[in-house]
Amino acid sequence: MSINESITPEDLAARRRLQADLERYNCRVHQPDDPPVFTRDPKVDMQSVHWRWSDLAPLLDRLGREVALAADGPRRTLRLHNPGLPRGTTHTFWASIQVINPGEVATAHRHSANALRFIMHGAGAWTNVGGERYPMSEGDLVLTPAWAFHDHVHLGAEPMIWLDVLDLSLMHMLRATFFEPFPQAEQPVKSVPDDGFRRFGSGLMGPPGLRSASANPLLPYTANMAQNAVRQAAGLPPDPFDDVILEYRNPVDGGPALRTLAQTLQLIRPGFVGRARRHTGSKLYYVMRGNGSTTVGDQHFEWRAGDFMAIAPWAWHRHRGGTEEAMLFQVNDLPALQALGYDREEGAD
Repeated sequence: MSINESITPEDLAARRRLQADLERYNCRVHQPDDPPVFTRDPKVDMQSVHWRWSDLAPLLDRLGREVALAADGPRRTLRLHNPGLPRGTTHTFWASIQVINPGEVATAHRHSANALRFIMHGAGAWTNVGGERYPMSEGDLVLTPAWAFHDHVHLGAEPMIWLDVLDLSLMHMLRATFFEPFPQAEQPVKSVPDDGFRRFGSGLMGPPGLRSASANPLLPYTANMAQNAVRQAAGLPPDPFDDVILEYRNPVDGGPALRTLAQTLQLIRPGFVGRARRHTGSKLYYVMRGNGSTTVGDQHFEWRAGDFMAIAPWAWHRHRGGTEEAMLFQVNDLPALQALGYDREEGAD
């Protein structure tokens, strides 16, 4: 029996009278028509969505040709909007596809949101994060920890496209929004511009005695490093849910690469049929190559190279391999839920 079912007509009348008197003191008592505070399962407004590259590619072409990259303004991005939300891709993060043309500079600024970039197409752009400057190539993951100044300059000959993900919705919900432009379009570069990569880029070794850091000191995770690691892991027994999957890790403490967002790289091979599962937290997939399918509740997504998928919290989902081996990049918000103790997962028998 719910609390609403147990309320008698006399109790209801008393609650109404009491609430009328409490209003002037900014207080409330429960009323039968109030939405439930607790539910047996999460009530999710976010929807699971499939974006097809065949639809996105023409839009990105128009974006690059028709929209200016304004100085000190927003980046030139195509936002992956979730129709169940007022804004954002999931209820905790925003994902956008950024287009930068040859010769352009995405001017320096910083913000309280954690951010990452995963390079989809092209070469020739460089990023500067806190004075460390790195080239960006297809398949690279580049981090921008919270409150780090960052800018990008494109020195190549063709437009570049990459995925931007920021924990904006989480930041807005916590009322922790801060933004600051840098005085110049580009920030100075350190005397050793790849300092963090030189110290931690091996992924296996680092300065002795260091056990913690305020932010992940390793900013670029190169495509060769990540994809070779996944290829090596392919010789192990398959994961029952994901086939072959590895997570990008902080080299100092072994935790997630960003405090609020995790990133993974995975292979789904032909013939693989994954177990179904559901969990708190949301995630976004980018299909780097290959094909396959994912069933989410009563939805069925047939995906191929260039597509994106957002999976809503507590939605049953499972993957199947296609006719070609697939490689997928994933972003999820599980680190935030794990830090708060709100992570929960169920697997189908």
